[in-house]
Amino acid sequence: MLNLDQLLNIIASIAWVIFAIYGGSIFIRSLLREGIQIAILRVLSARVLFPLLVPVALSLLAAALVFLPPNQVAVIISLITPGGVRPQPLRSGLHLILPILEQEVIYPVSWQTYTMAGKPNEGAKTGDDSIRARTSDGQEIRLDLSIIFRVNYEQVVTLHSDWQNRYIEDFVRPVIRGLVRTQVSQFKVKEVNSSARKDLESTLERLLTAELGAKGLIVDQLLLRDITFSNEYASAIERKQVALEDEERAIHEAQGMRNLAEGQRDKLTLVAAGEADAIRLKITAQAEAEAEAIRVKAQAQTEALQLIAIALAQDPNLITYEYVQKLAPNIQAMLVPNNAPLILPLPDLMAGKSRTPLTTTLTTTTVPTSTAVVTDTLTPTR
Repeated sequence: MLNLDQLLNIIASIAWVIFAIYGGSIFIRSLLREGIQIAILRVLSARVLFPLLVPVALSLLAAALVFLPPNQVAVIISLITPGGVRPQPLRSGLHLILPILEQEVIYPVSWQTYTMAGKPNEGAKTGDDSIRARTSDGQEIRLDLSIIFRVNYEQVVTLHSDWQNRYIEDFVRPVIRGLVRTQVSQFKVKEVNSSARKDLESTLERLLTAELGAKGLIVDQLLLRDITFSNEYASAIERKQVALEDEERAIHEAQGMRNLAEGQRDKLTLVAAGEADAIRLKITAQAEAEAEAIRVKAQAQTEALQLIAIALAQDPNLITYEYVQKLAPNIQAMLVPNNAPLILPLPDLMAGKSRTPLTTTLTTTTVPTSTAVVTDTLTPTR
């Protein structure tokens, strides 16, 4: 977007072109018709000089008006001011100066970033523009950094008097490189690549704020973008890191094996404990079952004896019956009515079982059913 003084400059330029065409046409036409002397007189006549006032006035007006956007400030170089410069700069807005006697020099007051980097097209200069520095233990490192700063409006006249538009190349750049080298020399290479890097960055920012601030520049922040070590040191660090990684991997594998062994041990312990619990439960259950069987058997025997006692109390002769039932297998017993004749050919009955002569003893017992219990005791005859 064009401001007012730029627009006036364009209009003045157009006016000069039109006047040049107008004056040139009059001169050429007079030269062809009346000669050189008449042509010069025609050019110096009021017919030509009066229109000349228009581009001159426009040019003077364009030179007298100064418009500054919000991100710019102007230092006025003046032929009528002691010291050759106005003590106060012009801030943003439209201002009027004396044309020809005064001239503005514009400085940006917005934030600027100046970068010094090792890679091409990353910094303010092409090629390797990184800062080479040497640590306290003799190692060479390269630093890429950026500084964010702006011109202080209150001190822009001092900055112009000291450095003019050369303040970046001739002041900011050398101060940064010198302070970086000085501060890096106070650290060891391991410290630069560790948590001390933050301390280095904060120290450089503090020192640069003081140095540049004294000349009219306000520092916002300093950024250490990259630190590059020598090939030998980088290789040594890489080998050390690989060794540490191998050591950590070995420790991790050993820990994994220990965890696996502990897991197997815990598994076996749990299995053994489970089997032991199962055996204990089985033995306990078996013992309880046997005890219960014994209790049931004893209870059954008790109840049977109680029933026998009741039966014997009711009929004492039952014991004789039980006695007969419990006789040995070689004893033959027969129940016969008590009124039956005792004509029993026992030797013939026993012939199928034994050929040994037997002596028969008959015992007859009377039972309530009116039957006789005949007991045949077979005793071998000697």
